[in-house]
Amino acid sequence: MRLQLIKQSNTLNEDIIHHYSLLGWQAMLAEVNLTPKPGLVDKHNTGAHKDMALTDFHLSAKAIAKHFPQFLQAGANYKDLAIEQVLPKIRTIGIDCEKSMFRATQGVNTHKGTIFSLGLVLTAIGRLFALQQRVSPNAICQLVAAMCHGICTELKQPTDKPTAGQRLYQHFGLTGARGEAEGGYQLVINHSLPYYLQQLASGKTQHIALLNTLILLMKINDDTNIANRGGMQGLAWIKQQAAKLLQTGINQPADLVKIKQFDQQCINKNLSPGGSADLLILTWFFARLPCSDIYQNRSNTTNNLNIN
Repeated sequence: MRLQLIKQSNTLNEDIIHHYSLLGWQAMLAEVNLTPKPGLVDKHNTGAHKDMALTDFHLSAKAIAKHFPQFLQAGANYKDLAIEQVLPKIRTIGIDCEKSMFRATQGVNTHKGTIFSLGLVLTAIGRLFALQQRVSPNAICQLVAAMCHGICTELKQPTDKPTAGQRLYQHFGLTGARGEAEGGYQLVINHSLPYYLQQLASGKTQHIALLNTLILLMKINDDTNIANRGGMQGLAWIKQQAAKLLQTGINQPADLVKIKQFDQQCINKNLSPGGSADLLILTWFFARLPCSDIYQNRSNTTNNLNIN
């Protein structure tokens, strides 16, 4: 798929815009096409979701990706603006992106969290290129953290009709997608990304490596999607089951029966780890970027892997 480019005369050229926009689209497809997945929409079933299907995610990803060039270009356009002032500048792009998603899916929320996270990441990439700085997972996440500084204060605001995010923060202290962004995606940087790269370096297939990484995220992530559906009890159960799976791991195709059983349990309990799926998308995306020194130190072989 050749993404439609925004024709503007600025620091970023078409090749850069196309490459990173395409990478974002591919990351979304890598997550949704991963099968089987506990509680999530995949090629086998719709998980714990009764209002969406695989086709919705494919249509949504294509619609959303057409806005990715705008995030990249905005990052370049506002390169001289104080980083904490950039977020308000890209909100309108995010809103337009959500509208495109809802039009493509006829009102189904498939990728709202991904619009937020990839929008921030692509904006950071555009800024790094415009400033002629190295693009790496660490550099991107440092910019995202600075861009989102104080964003979790929105969750503290009293309101007559609190959102799910506000309710979960006020009751349980969960910060969800806002907290992950403000923290610079530390679960990805410190856990899922090095784990994914190590899985690949050890000879695991793309499929198995990504599945194991999803299970790792389900173990360590305070997923507000799960807490919203099943409360803290549901979140604790998911983490416990994921921890048990990781003890043996998914090492070969025959082990997928464990994931299928976990999937059915999640469906029965109406639990969907959507927040972990969003972080898996970032993990896949970051794995396709030049690795920072921390990853080179952990595994000198990862840079030689063909992970495209």
